[in-house]
Order: sequence, then structure tokens, then C-alpha cells
Amino acid sequence: MNKFLHDWTLGLLISVLAYASLFYLNAWLTANLSYGLGVNWIYLPAGLRLFLTLIFGLPGALGIALASFLISYLGEFPQELMTCLGVGLISGFAPYLARIFVMSNVNISSDLSNLSLPKLIICILIYSALSAGLHQWWFAVRGLDDAGSFNHFLVMFIGDVLGAVALIGLVKYGLDLLKPPKAT
Repeated sequence: MNKFLHDWTLGLLISVLAYASLFYLNAWLTANLSYGLGVNWIYLPAGLRLFLTLIFGLPGALGIALASFLISYLGEFPQELMTCLGVGLISGFAPYLARIFVMSNVNISSDLSNLSLPKLIICILIYSALSAGLHQWWFAVRGLDDAGSFNHFLVMFIGDVLGAVALIGLVKYGLDLLKPPKAT
């Protein structure tokens, strides 16, 4: 198997498994923070969506889309193929669209070597607004659970921002723990 196909497949599989795992962990951890169908006050997978698409690009977006479709279709959403397909596509491609926008307008290199905290915050805000807006638009089009209201958009936006910041904080803390202690 050539390296490109190997890397592409690996990115897709990592994205499917990581996103689905964190989705269910988040559902368990934040069960009491659910606002409505598909809307949560803290959504840790939002940060993972952003990172997977920043790191893997299209394979990351497709992996998230596949996992989200399956989660939606087998979970709480109505088992309507179009509804769940739309949820999956938005889940995977909202962060990918944010990635495209940010890479071309915020001067972030493709290897993320110049990703600073201010640039990361811009990424999170753009992604969260795009994701919440597209999800709420789709939920309204499909007639789901009072969706499409400004309140649902706002809670989803806040949940995505808080989830992304919390996940990034946990990753940063974990990485700091792995560093060897400084010699005194």
C-alpha cells in the first residue's frame, strides 16, 4: 500500500474511533447538561473535530462525518437517512470548512507549526459559529425538537466553545505532565 493511501486510511480510522469514543464519553460525563436534541452546554468532541480536521484534513472530516452519521442514526435522532446524513456531513465538514477559511485567512501553516493561542481561539470561534449555525439550520429544515431557534444556536455555540477550550486544556495539561521535570 502506498504511503498516501496508508496515511489517508489511518487518518480516517483514527478520526472515526476517536470521535465516536469521545462522543460517548462526553454523553456520559455531561448527561445533565443536555439542552436539547444534539445540543449540549459542554461538548468536548467539538475540540476534537477541530483538531482532527486541522491535523488530517479531508480524511479527518470524512471520519467524523461517518462516525457522526452512525451515532445519529443509531442514537437519539429519528432514524431518517437524510436527517442523519445531513448531521454527519455537517459534523465533519463544518470544521473542515473552518480549516479552509482559517488556513487561508489567518496565516496558519499546514503543519500547524505557527499555531498560537490567539490563532487557536480564532479557529475555535469560527468553527463553533459555523457548526452551530449549520446544525441549527439543518435541524430546523428537518423539523427537529424546537431546533433552529436562536437559543439552540447560542447554547450549541457556547457548548462547542467550552468543549473545545476544555479539551485543549486537558490535552495541554496532559502534555505538561509528560514533560520531564526541569533540573534545578
